[in-house]
Amino acid sequence: MTYTPATQDQLLAIRVNAGIEELAQAERFAAAEPDMVDAIVGGIGEFAAGEWAPLNRVGDLEGAKLENGVVRLPDGFEEAYHHYVEQGWNAISGPVEFGGQGLPFTLSCNVLENLGTANMAFNLLPMLSVGAIESLEHHGSNALQEKYLPRLVSGEWSGTMNLTEPQAGSDLGALRTTARPIAEGEHAGKYRIKGQKIYITWGEHELAKNIIHLVLARLPDAPEGSHGISLFIVPKYHVTDDGSLGARNDLRCVSIEHKLGINASPTCVMSYGDNDECIGELVGAENRGLMAMFTMMNNARINVGNQGVQIGERATQQALAYAQERVQSARAGSPDKSPVAIVEHPDVRRMLLRMKALTEGARALLYYTAGQVDRGTLGDEGAGARGEVLTPLIKAWGTDIGIEVASLGVQVHGGMGFIEETGAAQHWRDSRIAPIYEGTNGIQAADLVTRKLGLDGGEALTSLVADIARNATQEPTLAALAADCEAVVHWMRDEASLDDRLAGSVPFCTMLAVAVAGWQLLNQLRAVEAGDAPALAAGKTASVRFFLDRIVPEAAGLKASATAGAETLYALSTAQLAG
Repeated sequence: MTYTPATQDQLLAIRVNAGIEELAQAERFAAAEPDMVDAIVGGIGEFAAGEWAPLNRVGDLEGAKLENGVVRLPDGFEEAYHHYVEQGWNAISGPVEFGGQGLPFTLSCNVLENLGTANMAFNLLPMLSVGAIESLEHHGSNALQEKYLPRLVSGEWSGTMNLTEPQAGSDLGALRTTARPIAEGEHAGKYRIKGQKIYITWGEHELAKNIIHLVLARLPDAPEGSHGISLFIVPKYHVTDDGSLGARNDLRCVSIEHKLGINASPTCVMSYGDNDECIGELVGAENRGLMAMFTMMNNARINVGNQGVQIGERATQQALAYAQERVQSARAGSPDKSPVAIVEHPDVRRMLLRMKALTEGARALLYYTAGQVDRGTLGDEGAGARGEVLTPLIKAWGTDIGIEVASLGVQVHGGMGFIEETGAAQHWRDSRIAPIYEGTNGIQAADLVTRKLGLDGGEALTSLVADIARNATQEPTLAALAADCEAVVHWMRDEASLDDRLAGSVPFCTMLAVAVAGWQLLNQLRAVEAGDAPALAAGKTASVRFFLDRIVPEAAGLKASATAGAETLYALSTAQLAG
């Protein structure tokens, strides 16, 4: 199928939910004027549809292949990536002093949304690079920044994140990769890295001239657990003092995983220091690696939530196209008994409207989150804290939505959805990874009811719920959901044990995400009713009403689960549970 960028809905979300015009009033983001925003959103949509979307299917069918230690991609990927770099898309929000355009994170999100809707697996390459840039910008020394950032910002080099090890999944405190200081010789002051990492996205490929790995490892006398982890830059090729590439570092891709989806994204097992000559450079302070890495991870979590929007948009477009082409049966209740396109049948119409409403709701939440992050960058501490609260919402609920919408897309296709040739199944297969990586959705929900529950003395979360309630006075279902969220917050703070909070974390995360998304969709509807985006008026009214009248009440029904406590989860012993 062809892919048409959702340019007008994106622009509406960027204006209304991110508040781009307000952001552009700050000197730092002054370049984000309306003409510039329109040009970026329209331009990246056109590029993604023209160059990356045609590679989506071949990427799924042929995938990445490891041949004699080299990862190969299907024909067309290298050229498409080089065009992406040449046109400057990687540098949208990069720091100006290192060749970036210094535009808001909001616009970087839009670049990734369009690229990922066109080709989710391919988009993981620039997504990880954006995170590496963020980490180095905040925690790297001046020397490291000057050495690595210009080419990372341009996209000439790509970046990765190396956390997971075979024995240490989400428990990073259990990692065993080591870093030994080098006291003399040409690498004096650096470190010898040794260990193995798994699930490394785009850990090896030939599209970029160098790959800059950010690797977590332990120094010899580091404390046990997560407090003893440091972060290191480990380049695929050494970088000389004049910035040119030197010899290859002692690292290699051992294998690539055979996965359910995102087959064009090489998920690598990486081995460092097989010959004891893998050289890395320390990022930030010793034993403070998790802080530096989490800067990258928080960025990536928002961008993974973005993937839910991406796959939802692509699946919705395909389902809508198929439902208009597939003719089957007369519409029930119609005096005309001639067969009609399935889009005319009530249940198919329900599924299509649900797909549209959920996708637009997740997009509204995405750009609201991005706008708060941008305000935090400008020094607004309250917005920065709100962005932290919103991050687990967009990551968890956004990716859950991606799965639901992709699954509905298969259903709309009927039996043909279960047949690979239609492509509907690829969207579902691709979507399924997003709730797992960058911290599972259960971890996101746990973060919400532990650290985020008490952030800023609890004000960050409380003020968010209050703002929703204040703006929903004319929408009783949304106002009721906001009240339910407030009640759950009080129960978790005042009555619940830690186990009780964790047991209710996922339903509460969904409740709050739907409440924020509903609020932001309501803001869109009000803007459209006031004359913004007239081309979207009919469709936006229908999708927002569907969301507020059907999806919001469903979320309110999760209150009982959110406050049920942990007791019933442990009514059976492990042996009894196992049968």
